[in-house]
Amino acid sequence: LDYAINLGASGLALGPVFASQTHGYDTTDHFGIDPRLGDERDFTALAEAAHARGLRVLLDGVFNHVGRGFPAFRRVLEQGPDAPEASWFRLTWPPDWQPGAEPEYGTFEGHEALVALNHDEPAVAQYVAGVMNHWLDAGADGWRLDAAYAVPASFWAEVVPQVKAGHPGAYLVGEVIHGDYPAFVTESGLDSVTQYELWKAIWSALNDHNLFELGHALGRHNEFLETFAPLTFVGNHDVTRLASRLEDDRHLAHALAVLLTVGGTPAIYYGDEQAFRGVKEERAGGDDEIRPAFPGAPDGLAQAGWPVYRLHQDLIGVRRRHPWLHRAQTTMLHLANEQMIYRVAAGEQSLMVALSLADDEVRADVPGAGETLGGPGSLTGAGGPDAQVILPPHGWAIVS
Repeated sequence: LDYAINLGASGLALGPVFASQTHGYDTTDHFGIDPRLGDERDFTALAEAAHARGLRVLLDGVFNHVGRGFPAFRRVLEQGPDAPEASWFRLTWPPDWQPGAEPEYGTFEGHEALVALNHDEPAVAQYVAGVMNHWLDAGADGWRLDAAYAVPASFWAEVVPQVKAGHPGAYLVGEVIHGDYPAFVTESGLDSVTQYELWKAIWSALNDHNLFELGHALGRHNEFLETFAPLTFVGNHDVTRLASRLEDDRHLAHALAVLLTVGGTPAIYYGDEQAFRGVKEERAGGDDEIRPAFPGAPDGLAQAGWPVYRLHQDLIGVRRRHPWLHRAQTTMLHLANEQMIYRVAAGEQSLMVALSLADDEVRADVPGAGETLGGPGSLTGAGGPDAQVILPPHGWAIVS
């Protein structure tokens, strides 16, 4: 936790911590901590220690599906169509059902070990709200809702009021990959969703030396910000590590500069702040490389990662000193394949961010800029109408 505080983080987002059969996303008991991690007293201790440091705790709620060992599903298999929770699942029973015969059932993306819940069943909504409230009462501050995109927005619209009634400050963010983000937020009542469009545009534009792609994504991002503050990221537990995704290590800082200056709620995936590498593969165990164990203490981290940690500290520091960035909008001042300058502003407050992917030094006009807040770039004519930012090859700068 002290490592996170030193980084500049304001919260801790956990993966699934509830009893499960294997990887955590095949839950068997939403009210019990996975014994491989500890027990409810350990969770309480963690929440209290985090809160004492000013860190909030976000839990990962898997409510689209459960594991085959989930007690309600086991009862259905044992008791058949008349089981009290049979309506909790999307089942097709054999016409000549006999005890011991399994029904066909809905799954998450074809994985038979992940049994889909029936989100048209009111009892399921009541159950999910009860789970969420239980852990908010126990010290959690919010929920990341796994595979929220696979659940009807109308289901969340039933759950959210039941949660917000007792925990109005709880932060509820849904995992949504594609689609109409603002509509999903509006229809579901959630506070936010994951901003995969910006994630893809950042690394793709940097790799292709096509900053027009990023410029387009920032325009879309502005539209989203009119409705909600997206959860932004350049890495998470489901995608190839940023340091492995980028084709040029010099552009890691560019990706972070964008993440930590545009509107939204930025999240850092553990290890990315140390430039961990890892490639996600579409196979059994294909997530292992991007989800390694973290050492027990910071001195177990490789020395090569600490410069990237300090870069994160610097950029997070800029953001924390300018909290208005949370809902700030971007305006493009200059855009070419290899150069971009945008202003990010909220009300009367603003910053400018300049990026260059070129092999040569670049000079660009930044009228009125008086101070450099980050990056290897420098200013000439600071504070005047002819102020310019000077970017070294593959350089960047944040100016105000």
